[in-house]
Amino acid sequence: MSKQILILKDKCKGCNLCVKACSFGAISVVEKIAVIDAAKCSYCGACEPACKFKAIEIKVDDIDRSSFSAYKGLWVYGENRDGVLAEVVYELVGEGRKLADKLKVELSVVIIGDKTQNLADDLFSYGVDNVYYIENKLLKDYDTNSYTKILEEAIEAHKPEIVLFGATSEGRSVAPRLAARVKTGLTADCTALDITADGDLAQTRPAFGGNIMATILCRTRPQLSTVRPHVMQKAAKLAKKGKKIELKSTIVEKDVVTKVLEFIKETRENVNLTESDIIIGAGRGVGSEENLKLIHQLAEKLGGVVGASRACVDAGWIDHFHQVGQTGKTVHPKIYIACGISGAIQHLAGMSSSDIIIAINKDADAPIFNVADLGIVGDVFTIIPALLKSL
Repeated sequence: MSKQILILKDKCKGCNLCVKACSFGAISVVEKIAVIDAAKCSYCGACEPACKFKAIEIKVDDIDRSSFSAYKGLWVYGENRDGVLAEVVYELVGEGRKLADKLKVELSVVIIGDKTQNLADDLFSYGVDNVYYIENKLLKDYDTNSYTKILEEAIEAHKPEIVLFGATSEGRSVAPRLAARVKTGLTADCTALDITADGDLAQTRPAFGGNIMATILCRTRPQLSTVRPHVMQKAAKLAKKGKKIELKSTIVEKDVVTKVLEFIKETRENVNLTESDIIIGAGRGVGSEENLKLIHQLAEKLGGVVGASRACVDAGWIDHFHQVGQTGKTVHPKIYIACGISGAIQHLAGMSSSDIIIAINKDADAPIFNVADLGIVGDVFTIIPALLKSL
């Protein structure tokens, strides 16, 4: 635990009220500004409420950091299938590189599978310092129990201070189990990450139904987070060489309690929102399923796809595969055109990182205009036909 007492010079009036309140003689007034003698101060807190001008702040860090020095480095979980890394891994590497540089530590990726070494050289070119890998035929297909065991053993052996996972079905499966095994906290579905002045990972995610954005700190090590795909920028290519480190594991066949018999690819054609450069988003303001035809026409004309707010999906106007937002897809297109979307925070959480946001709405006070690069106040059914005519 650490404590810090601050004198806010712009508020201090040199009134001596704090001097009178201090029983330890730790405060004096020099040139009309209160001065704290740290050697005498007991941080009892008596001076803070005594100051009528709110010029004294006592900050308490109640996290026990005595064991933190044993943990060092930032890891990214290298989710992969059939010898190909998931796209979110490159996004986490890009963000992880920034965080690792702030902490002045190495960035590493952990890869589990049966053929993993060949992925290392590609990762090094994106700024990764180390690739921890394990190759075992038993690990060809993802298995929650065995993958969790390997990660647990790796963390106990190498002690990273931060481990990032993609908020995918696999990441959401293994990360909470791992957190329980290593007795630490996990912040899920993060949309932003940063490093505090104390070196902690500040993890921001939607809370209370998406009505606020909460920043969460972990009181233990390592710090585990799952991060939504497509909210972080993909890592840039770098001319860099790294180090391959083979992980040792006690994994045996009995640890793999499930067996994948066959992968059956879905034949239904679903819209690929996450890979699209242009998305035309439809909101409640479109009015009906029939009116969505206009949105589809614009998407087809621009070579894009149709996205939708939860209101459209809940109304049954469009399939949930089109949903963008906190309970839908998180997208990062080059252009996002929001048609009749008010801009609820739940929807913004899924598309606010788009390169260019264009909003069309009759309500000039709609929150969507706060994030839009270009706003058009008007009726969707007037603007879009005119736009189609000009294309």
